[in-house]
Amino acid sequence: MSVLKVITADSAKLVLAPQLGGGIARLDVDNKPVLRPWSGDKHNLFSLAHNVLVPFSNRISCGGFNWDGVNYSLEPNLDDEIFPIHGDGFQKVWDITNSDNGISMRLSNGSFGPWRYSAEQLFKLTPNCLTITLILKNISELTLPFGCGFHPWFPRNDHTRLSFTAEKVWMENEDHLPTKEVLLVDDSIWSFKDLRKLPVNFINNGYTGWHGTTFIEQGEDSVSCKITASENLQTAIIYSPNDKSDFFCFEPVSHPVDAFNLPDRPGLEELVSGHSMTASMTIMWK
Repeated sequence: MSVLKVITADSAKLVLAPQLGGGIARLDVDNKPVLRPWSGDKHNLFSLAHNVLVPFSNRISCGGFNWDGVNYSLEPNLDDEIFPIHGDGFQKVWDITNSDNGISMRLSNGSFGPWRYSAEQLFKLTPNCLTITLILKNISELTLPFGCGFHPWFPRNDHTRLSFTAEKVWMENEDHLPTKEVLLVDDSIWSFKDLRKLPVNFINNGYTGWHGTTFIEQGEDSVSCKITASENLQTAIIYSPNDKSDFFCFEPVSHPVDAFNLPDRPGLEELVSGHSMTASMTIMWK
């Protein structure tokens, strides 16, 4: 049985799963879900309510990447994926501690390809919001590009609506890799400037130039909320299989899919040994 840590603030309840990749099992308010509750399947980490993404987000193609004239090879980390995805933080056991600043989960042995890193998540739960602050530190001797992000899973039903502003959206191919970046206009089928339903069919697209605020409207069975994030998380990835699915993902992340192999490597942060990057996400209700 995986150890879970329950935190409450009035009618808000947060359930952390440190042994399951430093994930979140539940976030409820008034006994209604803000995040899609964990199914209880400890073998499927993507059945959690939230995953943390370190030391990068999403897929990396080409068997790795080149950096400062060195080619770094990477192997897939999931059996059903042909590319490495989301780093290894979501697959590791994290340590949980109490402090004056609240609850934290810490990872000291992050190790994926050339990356050696430590990470800490700080959780602040109040009656009307949850803030997660992520600190990612390069503990290798190499200077490398890093990225990070948050991967919350939200309930989806007939009443779910979404609204946010972004500048562009990436199209993807059959391998879920970016093909071209399209400028968003108000009447675009890809625009969520006005509150609207998710597409009927599959969506898995990265929005760049995200303005950092998103509104999610739910029906009576789930909790409506607002998402905000730090300025270094300017890409938002939306994923949902179709309108029959009971979930969708809205992921604030630091870089587009496969940024390591895109021109200018957008959104990646170069960290020398011993240096850190910090990002945060807040989910607010009421």
